[in-house]
Amino acid sequence: MKVLVTGAGGQLGQTLLRTVPADMMCMGCTSSDLDISGPHLLEQIGDHGAQLVINAAAYTAVDQAETPEGRARAFAVNATGAGALAAACKSTGARLMHVSTDFVFDGEAGRPYKTDATPQPLGAYGLSKHEGERLALQALPEALIVRTAWVYSPYGNNFMKTMLRLMRERDALNVVCDQVGTPTATSTLAAVLWSFARRPALTGIYHYTDAGVASWYDFAVAIQEEALARGLLAKAIPIRPIPSKDYPLPAARPAFSVLDKSATYRDLEIIPTHWRSVLRDVLQELHGQQG
Repeated sequence: MKVLVTGAGGQLGQTLLRTVPADMMCMGCTSSDLDISGPHLLEQIGDHGAQLVINAAAYTAVDQAETPEGRARAFAVNATGAGALAAACKSTGARLMHVSTDFVFDGEAGRPYKTDATPQPLGAYGLSKHEGERLALQALPEALIVRTAWVYSPYGNNFMKTMLRLMRERDALNVVCDQVGTPTATSTLAAVLWSFARRPALTGIYHYTDAGVASWYDFAVAIQEEALARGLLAKAIPIRPIPSKDYPLPAARPAFSVLDKSATYRDLEIIPTHWRSVLRDVLQELHGQQG
């Protein structure tokens, strides 16, 4: 199978390229190679001859998306770009797997969101991703959309790496404790996407994150404990839980964005792994890179 990965410079894109199954041929395109919001998209997709396109390209600067410039870019990439990519796949006969986000929900449900729950985004980023889902399915009804959340990896910019840096630089940290979701490593997410790649009959919307739940505070505490055990930090610092009102940001975040993954577990026949177990593996990989 010939696969094209967009957003190959991002942390998920990099992980997908590092984990290509032996029976697949994969080409990665960064935004400079292929801008899904730019012209000539159809010709570029056709030239690659891809049978499957995995769209990992996204504008993810959640707070910057609240500015006029950021909002315009978010909608160009996450919404218009996703729809254009789906239309290009329709024209060339390629399948499309599009990665979306928990930010399409407002976090008011208080229970895991099922795939058919009504999206109610709180900010421009979530709105742009929701519109991208709509436009992609409108152009290519057989597209597969995989929503995920709280993505991190040993490379790129993410919460885990930011926490490790701050834990080395500061004497104490305050971390929000009233926003709950599920940390998701790109390693497990990529494995699930490759599993979906082998199942062309699966279409529509699916959810995937690692198992379990956590607040950002819980995640930070776990990062410090597991990093200390692997020699990635020299000493522990106090981490204080604070409410989100004490750490105001331009964009509102959902208070509870846990996703219901039961359909994914069932249809891919996978046993979920708890996020903390996966975190240990990611930190071990990071330790190996730094060693």
